[in-house]
Amino acid sequence: MPRQAYAGGVANPELVALPVGFERFHRRDFINYQLNRAHALGFADRQELFDAAAHVRSMDDCAPVFESLSSRAAAEDRARQAAGYARIAEFFTPPRTVQKRDRYLRYLELFDTAFADAAIDRHEVPCAGAALPAYALPAAEPPAGGTVLLHGGFDSLIEEFFPICQRIAAAGFDVIAFEGPGQGGARTVHELTFDHDWEKPVAAVLDHFRLDRAALVGISMGGYWALRAAGREPRIEQVVAWPPVYDWLHRVPPVLRAPVRAMVRHRDFMRWSVRTRARLSPTLRAVVDQVLYMLDSDDPADVAEWFLGMNAGHLDSGRVRQDVLLMCGEHDAFQPPSLTRAQAQALTAARSVTTRMFTRAEQADQHCQMGNLELACQVLTTWLRSVEANVDASEPQPGPSP
Repeated sequence: MPRQAYAGGVANPELVALPVGFERFHRRDFINYQLNRAHALGFADRQELFDAAAHVRSMDDCAPVFESLSSRAAAEDRARQAAGYARIAEFFTPPRTVQKRDRYLRYLELFDTAFADAAIDRHEVPCAGAALPAYALPAAEPPAGGTVLLHGGFDSLIEEFFPICQRIAAAGFDVIAFEGPGQGGARTVHELTFDHDWEKPVAAVLDHFRLDRAALVGISMGGYWALRAAGREPRIEQVVAWPPVYDWLHRVPPVLRAPVRAMVRHRDFMRWSVRTRARLSPTLRAVVDQVLYMLDSDDPADVAEWFLGMNAGHLDSGRVRQDVLLMCGEHDAFQPPSLTRAQAQALTAARSVTTRMFTRAEQADQHCQMGNLELACQVLTTWLRSVEANVDASEPQPGPSP
C-alpha cells in the first residue's frame, strides 16, 4: 500500500541525545516525577532542576519557581530549556485560572522558538464542532514506513513528546501527534471536554489527513484510549499502549470490586469522600482538579465515575485485531505491571501481542520509561518496522503484466 502524503517540510535529522537515569530531584514523589519528565525528554538541565527543587517546598511553589527559571533561560537564548521550565510552571498551575491559559500559550511560543528549524506542520483537526491541535512531522529520508499517530494521556501536551516524535520520524515514519477532547489545547483553547470513546478523535485525525492506514501510539493513560480506538477503527493497523490501563479496578482485590462499584453510585458519599481526601493530599487534589477540568464539572463525585469509566467492558479487548505492543516499567507507580499482564491476557483476537517490560537495570523501570527514553524509542521503532514489514509481506502482490 502506498504511503499517504501531506504538506510538510524536511525532517530535522539532528537529534539531541536524551539523558539516562531517573533522578531524585525532590523528596515528594509526584513533584519528583514531573521534574524527571522534563529532564528525560531533554527539556531541562539536570543541575538547574536540582537547584530549583531546593526552593520548592510544596506544589504551590512550582509554578512561580519554574516560571522565573523559564524567563532566565529565555533571556539567555536557551529556548529549549525555557520551554521545558515553562511547561513545568504550566503543569502546576491550577486548571481554572487565567494563568493556566496564559502559561500554556507562552509555552507554545517558547516551544516554537526552540524548534523553529524543525519541519513541524501544525494543524487544527475538525472534531465535535471545534478543533483538535495536531502537528505533523515527515519521515527522514529515505522513508521506510507508513504513518504513526501519537497522543498522550491524562495531563500531557503533544509538544512535550516532540523528542519521541523525532525518533519515530528518524526511523522512517511520518508522525502525526494530536490532542483529543479534554487534553491540552483541545480543552484550554477549543473547550472540548473529555470523551472516553477515543475512536472519535482518532477517526477525525485519520479523516483530516486522508489516511487509510496508520499505527497508533497512546502514551500514559493514552494507552487505554489507543486500544479502545483500535478495536473500533479498522484503519489502525498497529497499536501501542505505553503502558496499558486495562481496568483501574484490576488493582483492587477481586472481592472488593463489586462493593467499590456500588459505593461509587452513592454520589453524596463519594462527593464527601473525594473532597475530604483531596484536602488531605495535595497530589490527589491536583488529580481531582484535572479531571473536573477535563469534564468541565464542579462535582467531585464525577471524578470516581471518570476513573471507573476506564474498565475492561468499555475497552472490550476482544475487538482489538491489530498487532499490539504493550510497554511498561517494572516499578511504574501509576500504571503497574499487573495492568499490563491483565491486558495482554485479554487481547484474545489480536494478530500479535508483544509485551516489553523495562527494568531498573535498564534505568527504564519508571512510568513511561522516564529515565531511558532512548531505549524505549528504540524498542518502539524496531517493533513498528517489524510488524509493518509483516503486514506488507502478507498483502497480495500484483501479478505479472500480460
